[in-house]
Amino acid sequence: MEKRTRNLRLVGRDEVSLGELIHQTVRRTIEQAVEEELRAALGAAPYERRGDRSGYRNGTKTRTLTGPTGPVELTLPRGRLATSDGSTEEWTSTVVPRYQRRMREVNEAVAGVYLSGGNTRRIRGALRPLLKGAPLSKSAVSRIVATLRGEWETWSKQSLADLNVVYLYLDAIALRVRAAGRVTGLPVLAGVAVLSDGTKRLVSLEVCGAESGDAWEGFLQGLIDRGLKAPRLCIIDGNAGLRRAISLAWRGTKVQRCAVHKLRNILRKAPQHAHDEITDDYHLIVYATGLAAATTARDAFVRKWSKRCSGAVESLNEAGDELLTFYSFPKEQWKTIRTTNVIERINEEFRRRVKTQGSFPTESCALVLLYSLVASGQINLRRLDGYEKLVDVVSREEDAAA
Repeated sequence: MEKRTRNLRLVGRDEVSLGELIHQTVRRTIEQAVEEELRAALGAAPYERRGDRSGYRNGTKTRTLTGPTGPVELTLPRGRLATSDGSTEEWTSTVVPRYQRRMREVNEAVAGVYLSGGNTRRIRGALRPLLKGAPLSKSAVSRIVATLRGEWETWSKQSLADLNVVYLYLDAIALRVRAAGRVTGLPVLAGVAVLSDGTKRLVSLEVCGAESGDAWEGFLQGLIDRGLKAPRLCIIDGNAGLRRAISLAWRGTKVQRCAVHKLRNILRKAPQHAHDEITDDYHLIVYATGLAAATTARDAFVRKWSKRCSGAVESLNEAGDELLTFYSFPKEQWKTIRTTNVIERINEEFRRRVKTQGSFPTESCALVLLYSLVASGQINLRRLDGYEKLVDVVSREEDAAA
């Protein structure tokens, strides 16, 4: 027992020594990199006399930089560079920029914990082994997270002209945002495209005052302005304004009404005691072996429930054949394209990760965070089921157009 305890103590001592060694190596590496950078800028090494040098050294300064091994005390060289008017200006390093207090890896770790739903207190706790006592204020977290805003702005304006979009999911996500001095629920219009290789890509997010037809028209026009070509199929919920907007934007695009949204609407028109039976009959329609069987099941639903629950039948008929559009596409893809569950899942994951926040201070803050969760892989958009059949879908549509 004593021997084992002694060995554990030695291991502990070795681990501490190794950590200190790594810490010192990090410090020396950074200092050497900055020294080499200054040498290149001046065109001369320390104490080297050259007539073509671009400036001179000006002592040293100390900096504390928090990195993967904790706070690092650095001694960095200073210098002054000659300017065109004959004066000099202070040289600034790109390796350790002015005012930088944390390495990029630490900033990425802070942003990652934030995107996972952590507040400042939780970030400090999660990164305590990394920070090792280095200060991390709310303003510091805000500045780090603000870097995501630049990525968001670039993404929201980038061209979509090169995308070969086969399917396009369109739906709204509800967020609680502080607007005009009060917390209110605002819809975020979202579009997720399925490309010809089966990958899914978030293409747009836009906050609007209400999920109206005008809002959707503006949303789709924004996609068109960025170069998005007409998709072969749009998967949508039952919003009438969205349906009209699609007709105006892309006349030849087919529409699939979300089977889950339609069932919810049907059940709202039915008494509670009939829900299970209606659901079973509805599933015979949307889980049929093909279009013919689905049409037969729909006719049976109408006959059975017309007198017993006319509201449910009216709701079913409202969707028309657009509830069954997916049957004309490859069977391997039916499960994925008959619902807007792709966007529903984004909504659920987003709510789960931000449940500690009652509301967002601004609309743009909510959009940046939602985008960042998808872009960083925190919310994963996996490839379409049956993506191998997309080649057939594209070629079939091209032949039809010809």
